[in-house]
Amino acid sequence: MATMINVNGTLTPGEQAVVPVLDHGFLYGDGVYEVCRTYNGRLFLYDRHMRRLRRSAGMIALDVLFTDEEVAARIDATLAAAELSRPGVTGPDAYVRIVLTRGVGDLSYDPGACPQPSLVIIVKPHVAPAPDVYDLGVRVALVPVARNHPDTINPLIKSNNLLNNALAMQHALRQGAFEAVMRNLRGDISECSQSNLFVVRDGTVLTPPLASGLLAGITREFVFEIARAIDAPAAETRLRDRDLLEADEAFLTSTTREIVPIVLVDEHRIGTGHPGPVTRALLEAFRARADALTRGTGAHTPAFSA
Repeated sequence: MATMINVNGTLTPGEQAVVPVLDHGFLYGDGVYEVCRTYNGRLFLYDRHMRRLRRSAGMIALDVLFTDEEVAARIDATLAAAELSRPGVTGPDAYVRIVLTRGVGDLSYDPGACPQPSLVIIVKPHVAPAPDVYDLGVRVALVPVARNHPDTINPLIKSNNLLNNALAMQHALRQGAFEAVMRNLRGDISECSQSNLFVVRDGTVLTPPLASGLLAGITREFVFEIARAIDAPAAETRLRDRDLLEADEAFLTSTTREIVPIVLVDEHRIGTGHPGPVTRALLEAFRARADALTRGTGAHTPAFSA
């Protein structure tokens, strides 16, 4: 059970995997990616992740020359090589990263310089946050690094160019925080460096709209569905610092972290300073639904979809 990497169909242990220096993903960050995880050996919401990968690729005029089934087959082969859980095989659940780049070509920004895109699949055991993260909540930092303006690198593109996110997270790490909360250039809260942000006010679950400059998170979307299922009102709305600091509850969402309660923003306590009832209910419902879908007791149960 170790990291295995599939580079254009060739399986290699993580520490030995390489890509050519002239790959434009390495040279320019010219590419897109997705991160999935498994529950019960099945990729969760794989169809949604692939739909977003294709949408991101389309926004940078990058052709996806692989079907979802072909990508799924490469993932399955990589999971098998890593001895990780997959349909019909018991083992640890997996983290799966799908990376699509422009490919190898001359030193040029011209997309025509790269005749063939590169497809890299990284799998490793999924490492969940510690239980205290969910039981006690986390501290986040409001950072001065602004989120990319949509007219520069649009945050709707899940791009391999992650320097904006990295700089924000590095600032948060220096403050000892779990995550970085980023604003757009208008000063509205947009998202975190690796996750989407929600607040709860008077029982209503609120998150910034896509127009605030953020990634359309797969877990973000799923949380709206879970909220409807437990009769928790949920909506998109513009959020400012005050909306976060004066919230009754706050939480962040991502594929690998699920729903994480936020109890401190810098040194400011959120609500009671403990994970709130709405956040706890959403997390419980989220996990129950993920388990049901991937065990085959939900509505959709193909091997690589939920």
